[in-house]
Amino acid sequence: MKRLAFSISAALALAAPGSAAAGDLLIIGNSDPGLLQRLAGAADMAGIRASFEDRGTEVSLTTAADADAMRTAFKDFADRLDAATDEIGILLTGRFVSTIAGSYLLPAGMEDTPSLAQVVTEGFPLDAVYAVAAQYPGRALLVLGEVETDATLPEGVAVTLQLRDIPQGVTVAIGPAGDAARFVDRLSAATGEDVLPLARAEGLSLQGFVPPELPMFAGEDVSLPQITPEPDTQAREAADAAAWQEAVSSDTEAGYDTYLAAFPEGRHAGEARQRLTTIRSEPFYREKQAEAELALSRDARREIQRDLSLLGYNTRGIDGIFGRGTRGAVTAWQNANSLTASGYLNADQIARLDAQAERRAAELEEEARQRQAELERQDRTFWSETGAQGDEAGYRAYLKRFPDGLYSEVAQQRLDDIEAQRRAQAEDEDRRRWQAAREQDTEAGYRAYLAERPNGAFVEEARARIDYFNRNSEQIAVQRQAQAEEAALSLNATARRLAEARLAELGLRPGAVDGTFDEDTRRAIRRYQDARKLRVSGYLDQATVVRLMADTILR
Repeated sequence: MKRLAFSISAALALAAPGSAAAGDLLIIGNSDPGLLQRLAGAADMAGIRASFEDRGTEVSLTTAADADAMRTAFKDFADRLDAATDEIGILLTGRFVSTIAGSYLLPAGMEDTPSLAQVVTEGFPLDAVYAVAAQYPGRALLVLGEVETDATLPEGVAVTLQLRDIPQGVTVAIGPAGDAARFVDRLSAATGEDVLPLARAEGLSLQGFVPPELPMFAGEDVSLPQITPEPDTQAREAADAAAWQEAVSSDTEAGYDTYLAAFPEGRHAGEARQRLTTIRSEPFYREKQAEAELALSRDARREIQRDLSLLGYNTRGIDGIFGRGTRGAVTAWQNANSLTASGYLNADQIARLDAQAERRAAELEEEARQRQAELERQDRTFWSETGAQGDEAGYRAYLKRFPDGLYSEVAQQRLDDIEAQRRAQAEDEDRRRWQAAREQDTEAGYRAYLAERPNGAFVEEARARIDYFNRNSEQIAVQRQAQAEEAALSLNATARRLAEARLAELGLRPGAVDGTFDEDTRRAIRRYQDARKLRVSGYLDQATVVRLMADTILR
């Protein structure tokens, strides 16, 4: 016997009393059913239900499930599995979050910003699904449909769905909820076909066990007694079907109103009213449908977010998830281009956006090249009047004006040599006090040194450091924030090496291309940011990474 378990956002109560069960279908719904209907397009739940029931599948449903309901529904399903179970399929759609302990499907009604404790105690863990699916290697399909969210989550909770430790033999398909729903619609009509091309056709990413072919869910036909309708009934049913087909083809408010006017109690009246509710609740229904039909992959969505960022529209992250930030950026871009400001993109607009971003990237790089040339001209002129004179005052004046300049390493080295000479000549107590101040390296520490040693050998160095702290207090705070932002990017060694390689190609001298960001790398990043009028911190933030990637594309 095949037992099929699907968890999908819907608002249906499915049952097929009296039919011969060829499988069990469990549906747990935690998403707004109207939202899923809009995302899924033609993949309506009534059609999916009918397809599975025609194959003899016994269908049950749990919607708007809280933590207890999710666990109870899944436990009941798992308890029914036995040695006779041929294959299992599990589809989860809704809000997913991840912690260090794993990923969770959040219960319906949970607040937008749950705490870490709420996630781990009330969320439904994917590990539980893995544990059951692992018992059917090569015969288990897990489909995960994500619902977009723009919520700010607490530390320790991420909106990204992390797939890790997938059991051997378990196939996982992941993508936006609408894509997942359309995949299930096609799967419900499949009869033992290879399911992998169906998943790929809907833009789902496949993980875990991905063999060359994976035929599943053949189903069993159910023989039902045939009732021959009366001639008048036949004619009316045919007219009903034709009117419904016309309404679906137009997929407009007027089309469904026309159908209901002719067939207020028709076979599809309930679905027509549901679609009317969906259309009327979404002012840009057509535009949203057009974007959904593009079946944009997560990588394609990231590319759109990068293009918008290059053009100066803040998407609030480049994560492949179109939340409020991205929709707002799209709307602003459409307004600026005299387009219908729907917040949804069609194929022509995506091509136009990409062309504008590519052109802007080229413009920005040319502006950066010109600015870099001008900065270097000023740098050399200032050096000839200061550091090139070979005295301490000149070196300090140069470093104050160009701390990351062309000659900054030379100037600093010569100042270090002067300090070393003074240290060698200074008396022991003076040297000890200066060493303590240097180790503390704070404005208060240097002021304490000046108070105790007003005629010490390191007075000039102390005053220079105090001046640095006075001039750069705001920059120091910015640097601390930038350091945290770079850490949040979680750049791996490969990404770091690519960044260093690009900086080296631009002649910014980042040091060894080894994935380790040392002082040479930080100086090169500051030079890169300064030339492009980005926030100068020496750390990679999202804006800097976007520009580095654009520069790489332009090579």
